[in-house]
Amino acid sequence: MKRLFRFLIIIAVLFVIMFYLNIKFFSAKEGEQAPDFAATLVDKTAFRFSDLKGKYVLLDFWGSWCAPCRRENPMLVELHKKYSDKLIIVTVALEKDSLSWKKASKKDGFVWKHQIVHQNKFVLLSPIARAYGVTEIPAKFLINPKGKLKGRVSFSEVEQVLSQELEAN
Repeated sequence: MKRLFRFLIIIAVLFVIMFYLNIKFFSAKEGEQAPDFAATLVDKTAFRFSDLKGKYVLLDFWGSWCAPCRRENPMLVELHKKYSDKLIIVTVALEKDSLSWKKASKKDGFVWKHQIVHQNKFVLLSPIARAYGVTEIPAKFLINPKGKLKGRVSFSEVEQVLSQELEAN
């Protein structure tokens, strides 16, 4: 019985390692074209990510159950207010239950159109999250107007890029 238990533990650990490496090696890298995806927004409209070319896009992965995500949400709302003419925010809520995000997004002040909810028992199995190499949340990715991935970013890095854009114009 002990051998079987050890064997199962080893198999589980190997599976987790392979899953993590698969995400890291096969996800989009900085400078590459941002992975395109189709989804249904929370208002039930069809959405294709590649249709957003022409402006900067901040793709934010979060969860209503994630305390660090919820602490960052006010900064996301402020970023939207400050740069709504230059920046499109797309939030992807990774949820185990389909209703928790609604209460959290309303409480946190999410007013932008591009909100997506992916419900799954294992939240990081979202195909969108895997395409971007998300292994933990919160995770933010900046995409330039030509659709190129600028990489995983912090709020200060987004501010820096957008303020430079304002100075250039």
